[in-house]
Amino acid sequence: MRSVVDALCSPECAGRRSGTKEGEAARAVVVSALREAGLDPSEQAVPRCGGANVLATIPGDVDRYVVVAAHFDHLGKDRGRVYWGADDNAAAVAILVEVARSIARQKEGRGVILAAFDGEEPPFFLSEAMGSQHFVRHAKEAIDFMVCMDLVGHRFGPAGVPDDVGQSLFALGAERSRGTYELVAGLKRAEPGLVVRGVDAEIIPPLSDYEPFWRKQIPFLFLSAGRSRVYHTPEDTPEKLDYPKMEATARWLTRFVRAARTREDAAFDDAGRADLASLDELREVLSSLVTLAPEARMALSYVQTLRDACDAEGRLPPARRPEMTALVAQIESRLQ
Repeated sequence: MRSVVDALCSPECAGRRSGTKEGEAARAVVVSALREAGLDPSEQAVPRCGGANVLATIPGDVDRYVVVAAHFDHLGKDRGRVYWGADDNAAAVAILVEVARSIARQKEGRGVILAAFDGEEPPFFLSEAMGSQHFVRHAKEAIDFMVCMDLVGHRFGPAGVPDDVGQSLFALGAERSRGTYELVAGLKRAEPGLVVRGVDAEIIPPLSDYEPFWRKQIPFLFLSAGRSRVYHTPEDTPEKLDYPKMEATARWLTRFVRAARTREDAAFDDAGRADLASLDELREVLSSLVTLAPEARMALSYVQTLRDACDAEGRLPPARRPEMTALVAQIESRLQ
């Protein structure tokens, strides 16, 4: 994984901006890494961003697919400064390659499409120029599930936070498909060095390549450790990554993908909510911080207020859901 990150953060790929020679060099790195992992990748041109997605397929024994994805582009260069994008999103691409290596020869159940998307960053973000938007528009395969990774390479929170906090990885959207939340919850501490916390997809605005799949009602899971203090700055460099956590994430995702390939159909359910479960995960994180940050105790009190407002099915009233979103934004900002 280090070699993939270092190559994507090299001067040859400096900034990996879509439609540039550096973006083309980064694409070549991804193609080479997937070939070395035992796959036969191809490029899917994305004309509106001037780049291309890198796709590799592992066939299964049924003609249906799980997509595992991470974008490889970044912000490029500006005024002589390079935006290296180690956490955003070279780390996720390295994990993607490692998962591909682990499952390349397994044919049981659904096939797997490994997708390294181009055009995720501004000015293409949430537009039809995104590589993921292009992929969804032109997909011919029957896609049953999608996993997206973004900002998964760093330890959550500043130096000194307990491991139960720092090892957190948030899994958004499991509640939007049948049986997925239960699967994620059952694997919460399945891998040493990682705590995967299932939370509702709407605790943040759509922030990555899962958005077009969600809009098309394809079941999805978004994995992220949130925005760090170096997010979208030239200081997002490889030495700041948490490689043991990345290794644990690769093991966890390999385990999850194997389960997703063989389980029953995870029917999409946009009415699914995980408000109470999200608040319980926030309560667990904040409880680990009360001795380090006095404001954590006040936040815990507010979490309890929101928990008390949930109905018997664990749902917040629609009018109060923005309060949870605002609380998550405050916690993320405080822990950068």
